[in-house]
Amino acid sequence: MRVIVTKNYEESCQAVANEIITQVQKKSDSKLGLATGGTAEQVYPYLVKAYKEGTVDFSQITSVNLDEYIGMDPESPQSYRQYMADRFFDPAGIDKTKTYVPSGLTKAEDEIALFNEKLYADKMIDLQLLGVGVSGHIGFNEPGEKLTSGVHIEKLDDSTIAANSRFFDSPDDVPKEAITMGIGDIMKAEKIVLIATGENKVPVIKALLTDDEITCKIPATMLKMHRDVTIVIDAELAKAAGYQA
Repeated sequence: MRVIVTKNYEESCQAVANEIITQVQKKSDSKLGLATGGTAEQVYPYLVKAYKEGTVDFSQITSVNLDEYIGMDPESPQSYRQYMADRFFDPAGIDKTKTYVPSGLTKAEDEIALFNEKLYADKMIDLQLLGVGVSGHIGFNEPGEKLTSGVHIEKLDDSTIAANSRFFDSPDDVPKEAITMGIGDIMKAEKIVLIATGENKVPVIKALLTDDEITCKIPATMLKMHRDVTIVIDAELAKAAGYQA
């Protein structure tokens, strides 16, 4: 596991963007696994900036997003399809027919089948971007006695609903379920890059970086078994989590 400790969150976002840019520069038709959420949000402006400066060309990439809320209209401002269109796909000139964000409106078994097709029909994901939830979830794989390997519908943890309520008018408006890649799907990516920041992520990062335990109760700890993982955190989080390079 490779760990990058930056001066601050802004520098972390730049570092993660650089990982993605380098991947696409090396392999122009890279298949990217993309994440949404608050922590990953500020990575995308750096990718757009690099595109506009001519540093990187995203025209040949394909992408698959981690997850989407069940019952969410793809045209809603809170949908992950709209999130990606606003922050990355449109400003970086990406052909949306080469992208996939799961639908929360399609019949579950049909969308799960399509999700698997997008994940595995042509090639594996070259680089998977991840954030991590306060519950330790990656994608929407919430903690529990067991985890699911493949694409599935997940009931969201109360802490996830509370954390995501800032994007809605009230906590009651936050969907209670999501369709998500499973842990096995995430682990099949050739390379994984995870970004984290904030005091509320200290327990998760401590579990991920400072001890040897792998547990379903903190799903992010599964990343310890992956052959090529880069964790990007700022100095404040590293210190609070007791991590020393």
